[in-house]
Formats: sequence, structure tokens, C-alpha cells
Amino acid sequence: MEEIVVDPKIMAGKPIIKGTRIPVDAILKRVVDGMTIEEILEEYPNLTREKVRAALEYAEK
Repeated sequence: MEEIVVDPKIMAGKPIIKGTRIPVDAILKRVVDGMTIEEILEEYPNLTREKVRAALEYAEK
């Protein structure tokens, strides 16, 4: 999954969206809280729909 990276030097090794410091768990929390992908994209304008989907797919594994 190339959109998700884990680097012990970034965010203490949490899985993040590549090219950002946005942790996957931050996106998942928003989904659990009932936010839509569109709302997440409004909150994080540097994300793309594909990156949000990658975070959701990463969580499924």
C-alpha cells in the first residue's frame, strides 16, 4: 500500500498518509465519528479521496 507509510522517525512510527503527517488513525476516528469522505477532505484539503480510501483499506488488514 504505497499511500501509507510507517517510519519510526515520523509520528513515532504510526502509519501515516504518505507525504503528510496525518496518521491513519486520525482518519479512522473521523469515519467512526460519522464524518463522510467529503467532510474529511474539507478538514484535510491536502488529502485526496484515494488517500482516504487507502487509510480505510489499511485498517481492514
